[in-house]
Amino acid sequence: MKKSNLNKPIMMNQFTVLWAVIAIFFVFTASCSKEDSENNPSDLPTSFRVDVPSSISQNATKKDALSGELSGGEIYQHLNNFIYLGDASAELIEDIIVGIRIYGLSQPMTFTYVSEEDGRTKNVVVIDNATFEGTIWEHQLSITDAESEGNEDKGYAIQVFWNVSPIEGIAVLKPFNWDRSGVTSSEKTIFRVEYSEKADANYEAHMVVTIYGWEETVSDRFHMDNLKMFVGKDGDRIDVYGNSNHPDAWLFLQEPVGFNWAFVASGSETKNIGVAEVGLPPSSLDETSREVILETYSIKNVFTSQIREYIYQIYGVYPDQAGLDTLLQNTDAPGYFNSGGFVQGGTAPSGNYEELTTTISTMVPYNPYTITNLSLSFKQ
Repeated sequence: MKKSNLNKPIMMNQFTVLWAVIAIFFVFTASCSKEDSENNPSDLPTSFRVDVPSSISQNATKKDALSGELSGGEIYQHLNNFIYLGDASAELIEDIIVGIRIYGLSQPMTFTYVSEEDGRTKNVVVIDNATFEGTIWEHQLSITDAESEGNEDKGYAIQVFWNVSPIEGIAVLKPFNWDRSGVTSSEKTIFRVEYSEKADANYEAHMVVTIYGWEETVSDRFHMDNLKMFVGKDGDRIDVYGNSNHPDAWLFLQEPVGFNWAFVASGSETKNIGVAEVGLPPSSLDETSREVILETYSIKNVFTSQIREYIYQIYGVYPDQAGLDTLLQNTDAPGYFNSGGFVQGGTAPSGNYEELTTTISTMVPYNPYTITNLSLSFKQ
């Protein structure tokens, strides 16, 4: 059987727009280095994320990895994109916090300023001993868009709750209220990062990145609306698991519509290699089992089933298995990565991947149904 494009997924528009949004906010901190921040008397953290190795976190749109014929490399490269998306969102929030830190916010205060980004008035409130989600935090910072405070969202642009020693906190950002000038994100889009340097039995530091309500301005059936991703650091090893939801997506058959891109991954910082496993469960699947999410709905199983039915509907015969195996080469789990991205699927390139392969065998993504239906909000 000859290879075919078969209506394969293309998601470049979505990522191009998001990178533009992130670039807009980086302007805010372009002149604010961490060294500048550390020299100011503020209790705001100088770090607020766990860095993810580039082997499993890359902006694949820059490599044109989402075009051409269907291949295992392209399929796994989508995973790199989603992890990169979560990591870039966390970096965005961290850089905003660093930028704010240079103003020396170290005690309760209230003041107003005019934003250099959109020329709008912003109100700033810093309080101590704030309660949020059942936890008492040493400090809380809130910035609102003054003209929007009468709206349902109270005009909140960013809220940061944090403790100093060890550093841990929650940051919630609404791009629309932070900078109205040229922002292409939806009014309801919210980013959230939970970060902790409080060591536990599994990790010395970890973060959870959540994106809610991302709406694509360009028509794309593969657009993403929600994402949630955990990242944990244990020495040289970085573990990642999570899901992104694509409510209008379909692959080769127009039904069912909507699926999660569910994943587990582990990478080595020093070796810059990684291992990952991916599933494509329906958005409506209410399931926590690793076997169901990653094995029943593995890339190979889902693609095999849909391509067989797709060919049958067109030609009245099912494709031979040998042809399918050729078409779907490198879709076997797990996928192996190095600094250049995806290497191969199914078989490890070397013994260097053994620990990472063992690690992901016990990791589980989130319940797809909860990611499909998640929501984010500020403390009111």
